[in-house]
Amino acid sequence: MALQAIAFYLLAAVTIGAGLLVVTARNPVHSVLFLICAFFSAAGLFVMLGAEFLAMLLVVVYVGAVAVLFLFVVMMLDVDFSALRAGFVRYLPIGGLVALILVVEIVAVSASVASHGAAAGAAVLTPSHDITNAEAIGRVLYTDYVYFFQAAGLVLLVAMIGAIVLTLRHRAGVRRQNIAAQVARTPATGMRIVQIKSGEGLSE
Repeated sequence: MALQAIAFYLLAAVTIGAGLLVVTARNPVHSVLFLICAFFSAAGLFVMLGAEFLAMLLVVVYVGAVAVLFLFVVMMLDVDFSALRAGFVRYLPIGGLVALILVVEIVAVSASVASHGAAAGAAVLTPSHDITNAEAIGRVLYTDYVYFFQAAGLVLLVAMIGAIVLTLRHRAGVRRQNIAAQVARTPATGMRIVQIKSGEGLSE
């Protein structure tokens, strides 16, 4: 039990410290590396809680895909981070207000669970020894919260399409594929019959 407590406090301290370094590091590459460290520490906490599936999901999806993608994007894009930080002070009051609202919501939810919802939540989330962790999560997602799960997927799809549309830039002088023009081509507009005299070549 003492080793479990030591491991828990160590992983929790690493997670909190890495999370703070993510938002305070000046180098964006270092921020992404600290984010990966925080994900690994959070995965260790999930393993200690018996949620091995969530730990694996955190490592595979967030560390293996999202964080690595962020790292490569930050390293390959020529982003002027000094210009991005120029408006930090201007938007600081709005950011502080949003952070304050989130803190109030978290405190309200925590107080509500601690007052009257802890027993009910423990009864619902008590794991069964007959089913695995992945099967229990699947039963919850695809039976009780299937519509919320589908709505979340739809929101993520719209966000992905919005990100593609916002970052798409049409540059002058770059030849692009026009699918509508290709589909609308006819033999009359798509080819030209040229009569070539014997012994003469083609000229532009």
